[in-house]
Amino acid sequence: MSKRIKRRILPRKRTSGGLTIGSMINCCDNTGARRLKIIQMMGYKGRRRRLPSIGVGDLVIVSCREGTPEMRRQLFNAVIVRQKRLYQRQDGTRVQFEDNAAVILTPEGILRGSDIKGPVAKEAAERWARLGNIARMVV
Repeated sequence: MSKRIKRRILPRKRTSGGLTIGSMINCCDNTGARRLKIIQMMGYKGRRRRLPSIGVGDLVIVSCREGTPEMRRQLFNAVIVRQKRLYQRQDGTRVQFEDNAAVILTPEGILRGSDIKGPVAKEAAERWARLGNIARMVV
């Protein structure tokens, strides 16, 4: 007789990912960076040759491609605050932003800049409390 294997059901991710590794995104804080390239998603354990699906509120490692000379060609931790791809919330509303954007963090997890330009998704503000305090508009 064969033994039955119980499968662990993982909780479904709240937002559908609109980004992947290699995506170019805007930096929406006042650190001096303009364009960022996603290098890696933190905490992703996947299958070989499969790219992670990155959505709002996810922590990623980014490389600064455009900006001030001090910021360029450096790696930073960042949180995705907006995505272009449409995603559905638990209450049924659908949300879509004008661009893909992120905010740069320090290695300790504190925001590097002191101001955020543009709206921030509610999912990112709930997950990162400091982000919600600094943001002018949470959608």
